[in-house]
Amino acid sequence: MPPASDIVKVAIEWPGANAQLIEIDQVLLLTLSHTHASKLCRVCCRWSLSGSEQFALRYAEGPQLYITEQNRGDIKNGSILRLAISPVTARQLLERIQSHGIDARLEALKELAKLSADPSFATEFINMEGLATLARLVESGTQYESYIPLFQKNIMHFGEMLAFTLTAFLELMDHGIISWDLISVSFIKQIAAYVNQPMVDVSILQRSLAILESMVLNSHSLYQRVAQETTVTQLITHLQVSNQEIQTYAIALINALFLKTPEDRRQEMASTLAQKHLRGIILNVIKAEMAHQLYVLQVLTFNLLEERMMTKMDPNDQTQRDIIFELRRIAFDGDSDPSGTEKRKAIYIKDYKMLGFTNPVNPAIDFTQTPPGMLALDNMLYLAKVHQDTYIRIVLENCSREDKHECPFGRSAIELTRMLCDILQVGELPNEGCNDFHPMFFTHERAWEEFFCVCIQLLNKTWKEMRATAEDFNKVMTVVREQITRALAMKPPSLEQLRVKLRSLSYSEVLRLRQSERMSQDDFHWSQRIQPEILELIKQQRLSRLCEGSCFRKLGNRRRQEKFWFCRLSLNHKVLHYGDLDESPQGEVPFELLTDTIPVSDIKAVLTGKDCPHMKEKSALKQNKEVLELAFSILYDPDEALNFVATNKYEYCIWTDGVSALLGKELGSDLTRSDLDTLMSMEMKLRLLDLENIAIPEAPPPVPKEPSTYNFTYNYG
Repeated sequence: MPPASDIVKVAIEWPGANAQLIEIDQVLLLTLSHTHASKLCRVCCRWSLSGSEQFALRYAEGPQLYITEQNRGDIKNGSILRLAISPVTARQLLERIQSHGIDARLEALKELAKLSADPSFATEFINMEGLATLARLVESGTQYESYIPLFQKNIMHFGEMLAFTLTAFLELMDHGIISWDLISVSFIKQIAAYVNQPMVDVSILQRSLAILESMVLNSHSLYQRVAQETTVTQLITHLQVSNQEIQTYAIALINALFLKTPEDRRQEMASTLAQKHLRGIILNVIKAEMAHQLYVLQVLTFNLLEERMMTKMDPNDQTQRDIIFELRRIAFDGDSDPSGTEKRKAIYIKDYKMLGFTNPVNPAIDFTQTPPGMLALDNMLYLAKVHQDTYIRIVLENCSREDKHECPFGRSAIELTRMLCDILQVGELPNEGCNDFHPMFFTHERAWEEFFCVCIQLLNKTWKEMRATAEDFNKVMTVVREQITRALAMKPPSLEQLRVKLRSLSYSEVLRLRQSERMSQDDFHWSQRIQPEILELIKQQRLSRLCEGSCFRKLGNRRRQEKFWFCRLSLNHKVLHYGDLDESPQGEVPFELLTDTIPVSDIKAVLTGKDCPHMKEKSALKQNKEVLELAFSILYDPDEALNFVATNKYEYCIWTDGVSALLGKELGSDLTRSDLDTLMSMEMKLRLLDLENIAIPEAPPPVPKEPSTYNFTYNYG
């Protein structure tokens, strides 16, 4: 036995597992003896880790040093150690990777790809210049090219070695130990070459796309290099393959490039993605697993609107004012301008008022608030030029209404633009884990503007359905927002389908849905509050019936005279009284006549149906189904049973519920469920009644006297 001072008790940790508490002999800890090897092996076995020779111990806190021959004596009782990949393993792997044997190198790279996910191993391997070695293997090509004559015998070796090399490289870089800025240009070009090649191994392509994405996201300088080597058009071709992982990584890289592209070039990139054939490719690759990346692409596309959304209109800018003039001209094209300045000004003010601007004297002021800024004016101009008939119809339709019922087009368009920006979160970064992707926004080159055109028609329709006035403007916008969000939640695949969904969500339908949801919420809220009260009421009613007692038939030979027995619960709910009777009683039976008792504290369980002891006897085979459904037994100490057959289903439910209540168990009979539904419904209706200032009597009203004669009839003629 070693001296007690050489034995320390420590905790050993492993990521994702519960710590192990063990005793360690400091003298034998790091020797190559069988004792140490077997102890480390047992630690690994408890966590189902194979290859215990690859592991070593290190401190979990502080500098996290490895336990070595020099510091093993410093381990204290209560220390927290961590199982980690041995630095010897990292050194051996690096040596094998640099060896000249193809098979040895392939096995080493395969093992490296697995171990690189471990932070401790990654630190040791990178400190030994292992990452630089992997980069050289990729960027120079000479290390692999020297083996090409040998690879001709088995060309798959090259692809496997490269795939494992790229996997290990990506895993090591993901730990954040060194900066991506240290990556060389030749390495970037080599990785980009794998992405741009028309025929390349799937594993190599997948890892190359992932590495380029990480470069773009983690370094501005590397983004510029990657953007020079790889174009969006080249990446789009990878969306046409059948491999879903390649499609996902390709969209992820497109999103990364989109996110890092300078603002002055993002519109150009968006225009490329908006081309009809490219949108068609994107729509064809929609899968549930790709929803997040497609959502990110959608958000980045909409964020291009942020600049216009946050740009105020300059009332003195003639170019911008000309856009407003164009809106007036299209709406009132038949009206010729009068020659006089004052008359022209009066006509303009009248027309701008009919267009629904808040400031008809100078409509430019309406666009000085951000958001939506100039984006609202852009939407209005698109509607007026592309959907001119719709625009003119909306304007003239409102002009023909009574003043109090006209829908102000200008104010509505501005507020609607602000609302749509809020719903689609224009200007906000994508949310991690969000999959709120809408395919319809990839079905049209000008999806945002078309979306606005659909919604402005909805607003005008809802205004008419609500018979709204100017005072109801905010109320109408609230309803329209609800209509749009409900329609978007249905994920319509196209803008035309969106129109169909919105047509079905009329104002009356929204009111119906609101009422239905409100009632469901109210019902749930109230049911959670009053259900315990109702269950307690049912429980007390069951116990009260047990106190009154019930008469039961005795099972026996049918040719004999029928016999009865009676059972009832004591008023203090502590004892069951029962006894035989010569005939069926009329009313309650006094406790004095019931000579047998069972303390409630002795009751262990209640059994029903075929589980009852008296239903398992040989004669029970002759019992019909009705008897089985009415049978129950009370088990009590010591191993005794009181057997019942209720006269009807009601008595059966009353007694099984009552005994369950005595045992503190849940009441589960059909009668309880029926009573609960009835009482809950009645209580809900009573609580929803408007009973303010109405006196509710404590006692029920008296029964009216019987009439003196019954000589009366109803004349239905």
